[in-house]
Amino acid sequence: MAGIHSTVKQLIADNGKEDFLTASEILLKFADNIINHPNEPKYRKIRLANPIIENKLLPVSGALECLFEMGFIEDGEFLTFPTNIPPTLTLIQVRNELHTAIKLVRSSIGGPSTGQATPAVQQPSAPAVRQVPQRSRQQMQQAERLFFKKIESSLVHVLSYERRDFQLKAKSIIPMEELNKEAQSRYSAIQAADKDSSSIGLQDCFLLSLLAWFKNSFFKWVDAPDCDMCQGKTRGVGMAEPTQEDLRWGASRVENYRCDKCNRYVRFPRYNDPGRLLDTRRGRCGEWANCFTMCCRAVGFEARYVLDWTDHVWTEVYSTSQRRWLHCDPCENACDKPLLYECGWGKKLTYVLAFSKDEVQDVSWRYSSNFKEMMSRRQEVRENWLGQVCFRLWNEKNKVVPEERRKEMERRCIVEVVEFITQKKNDNDLSGRTTGSLAWRLARGETGSPSQASSEPFVFTPTDSEKQNKILHVRYNCAKDEYTRVSNGNEKMSGFVSCLSKCTNVFRKEEHDWKMVYLARTEGSPIAALSWKFDLKGLKVKNIEICVKSVTYENGVVSWRLCSDDKCAILRGTDDLKSVSELNGVDSMTLTANLSGGKGDVAWQHTQLFRQKNDDFDVYPFEMKIHLE
Repeated sequence: MAGIHSTVKQLIADNGKEDFLTASEILLKFADNIINHPNEPKYRKIRLANPIIENKLLPVSGALECLFEMGFIEDGEFLTFPTNIPPTLTLIQVRNELHTAIKLVRSSIGGPSTGQATPAVQQPSAPAVRQVPQRSRQQMQQAERLFFKKIESSLVHVLSYERRDFQLKAKSIIPMEELNKEAQSRYSAIQAADKDSSSIGLQDCFLLSLLAWFKNSFFKWVDAPDCDMCQGKTRGVGMAEPTQEDLRWGASRVENYRCDKCNRYVRFPRYNDPGRLLDTRRGRCGEWANCFTMCCRAVGFEARYVLDWTDHVWTEVYSTSQRRWLHCDPCENACDKPLLYECGWGKKLTYVLAFSKDEVQDVSWRYSSNFKEMMSRRQEVRENWLGQVCFRLWNEKNKVVPEERRKEMERRCIVEVVEFITQKKNDNDLSGRTTGSLAWRLARGETGSPSQASSEPFVFTPTDSEKQNKILHVRYNCAKDEYTRVSNGNEKMSGFVSCLSKCTNVFRKEEHDWKMVYLARTEGSPIAALSWKFDLKGLKVKNIEICVKSVTYENGVVSWRLCSDDKCAILRGTDDLKSVSELNGVDSMTLTANLSGGKGDVAWQHTQLFRQKNDDFDVYPFEMKIHLE
């Protein structure tokens, strides 16, 4: 198979034989239908929500990529093979490679080695329990060789983060003065709060600022690149051959797109070189985690590049004050939420490995609250083999470091093992994935559960300085996903849920095509609500100025209420601050937004809060000034 397409290689290498055969036979059926019935439109559409596609095809590594390789393009809730073109040579080649691979795999496990195994796609009557086929010693050794090759490749890659020229380049780009100032403000606010903050260091606050800057100001998510000629929207048409320049920057995979407006072809190289990514500043999770890990090393953090075998990557950063590794996902601006993927996105994790210049660690246990279920899926290699490999590589790297550093690494390893064996509780404050198209998220089962609520209600209470100045002034910028408490030294709080009293069925939506961002109901939710609570601790309201921007479409409804125990004001969504006098004299209140209505499958999108351009960092669609007596 010397000339085999990379997507077919991925399908073979990244999956067990059973999953490979099931997915390949479905893919083969799709290809045969187009080849044998080129004029039948019904064979050119694949509905992503079809149960057999969701359960048997999309979760398999490389399957979606094979469809794109064949020529299918994303089209809303469908993948579509363009009706205006005949079956392509690439489609036929991928079809033939799948057919050959199926025969070889079936032969290796004693199944039929000839004939086409391409059953019709039918909805199963009940979900089947996965049976892991017994593998011969030779087959197991082959699987472990492939697994080790993946480990080895990642260990070589992370050494690029140590290049001095890359680190200097990254540090010259990062707004150090601004982030340090913001971190100091955050740190001071934590110290002033009436709670134990001894384990939180200034570096931890800087990490949060770095994450927010990277997400909101520096890196850009790309589903499909804009046309570089007319700036029109493009659609994927398969893969392109990498040039020598592409390969120079580690882009062995190049996606090909065609502009809807001018029909120009647009290449999208998937760069793996962190130095190059500091210039392009765009991509998907691979590019995001790659470049962010580089930035972390540049500012002096100890950082690990984390590879999830079920197709995601992120970063871990060591907190010297907390003496532990912190999960950091730059795509989501999420820090220290390790159960985000299993409990929030609904991922079925298997292997999660962390890599740095010093070590490789199996950190899967940090990211799961159900060890038994995860272990049932870890069938790719022998557990004792993986443990021995990680220990051997860790030991080899630490043989050459100074004795003091080696002792520190041993201490960290022990602490980490203790963390791993401690069973974790499901965290309800975890949202579904917010970056990427619906197809991208459906393919990985990462749209999350329909209801997410904050487990610890937040209440605004006046600080000493706010009492003295007789004002509580807070505002929210949706582009940054950040609150600013103006009346408390411009204190910053990241994430719209961080200051909410209650939240049901709401997430932050980024429209990369339209370059807009807003809060909306989670997909499929008929209603949603969120509220902010203010307790003035005996002080009385003199007057309130408030701005709550909301927009509706079709028959969507957003209702705003500002209420105390015995008084209420009905508000309208506006762009400007409006004076509200109905609650003068009260000492506590709750602001609530209820979202409902809308039409069709996108009804959730017909009620939007705080809609603004994704680069409007100085515009505040939510603002509240409470003047105190």
